[in-house]
Amino acid sequence: MNILVTGGAGFIGSHIVDRYIEEGHRVVIIDNLYSGKIENINPEAKFYPLDIRSKEVEIILEQEKIDIINHQAAQISVPESVKNPDFDADVNIKGVINLLTAAVKKGVKRFIFASTGGAIYGDTEYYPYTEEAIPYPLSPYAVSKLSAEYFIRYFSSTNDLKYVILRYSNVYGPRQIPQGEAGVISIFMDKMRKNEDVIIYSFPDVYDGMIRDYVYVKDVAEANLLALTKGDFEEINISTCKETKTLDLFLIMKKVLKSSSEYKIYPPRLGDIKRSCLRNEKAMHILGWKPKYTLEEGIEDMAKYYDR
Repeated sequence: MNILVTGGAGFIGSHIVDRYIEEGHRVVIIDNLYSGKIENINPEAKFYPLDIRSKEVEIILEQEKIDIINHQAAQISVPESVKNPDFDADVNIKGVINLLTAAVKKGVKRFIFASTGGAIYGDTEYYPYTEEAIPYPLSPYAVSKLSAEYFIRYFSSTNDLKYVILRYSNVYGPRQIPQGEAGVISIFMDKMRKNEDVIIYSFPDVYDGMIRDYVYVKDVAEANLLALTKGDFEEINISTCKETKTLDLFLIMKKVLKSSSEYKIYPPRLGDIKRSCLRNEKAMHILGWKPKYTLEEGIEDMAKYYDR
């Protein structure tokens, strides 16, 4: 199949590109390199340095005879979305509308979308969160991702376009940039390898940090491979369904990395939520997917990558 991966020079997108190419698919990448890196691009993929909001997307879809779009490109920072909601909405909502409009015009048959289970569910009574939980987004980033989901459903309902929405928990792994808050494990990895202290953000009543569900990027790439042929018209959590507090994460990483780093407790930031854990039975049932990596195994694999 001819597959377009947006954000294919980025952290998650580049792993998906690698997995698709391993399976013999032809992959085209568009990425504006805002956070992606040239060195992440698989040499067997065709690369266009392009923004997802560009009208040239339509030309590429026709020229490359694209069958499937896998949309990974996004503004991913919760604090940045709070500071600049206009930019967040422009990329995450207008960007997806531009892609969907072009997809429909050029006869693309399938649209795979990277959404966020870690943010859109917010604080609901259904916990760990299932796909049936009513979303309660608590940041502009979460609002924009949920809005994109609705636009995907709209375009699908009025056109011959199948979709799969994958709601990721907190993804980590090699190539993740240690900036911002999006990847606490990559931030810790960067600092702890240098034996520098790290910051744990915590609510007053939960001293040992926030609860998160960490899923390894190679498992996420596998889910995206399965989504090429399964999961039509579904929203599916991609997660481990295992809770980890930030302090416990720090202690695991300290042991694996043999680091002398210590931690400091800071108050939560705007948009932070206390806990997030996603149920993954639907992914197992519909995609035939389940995570292979434990948190310890993923951190060890990630450490080996940086020790090369």
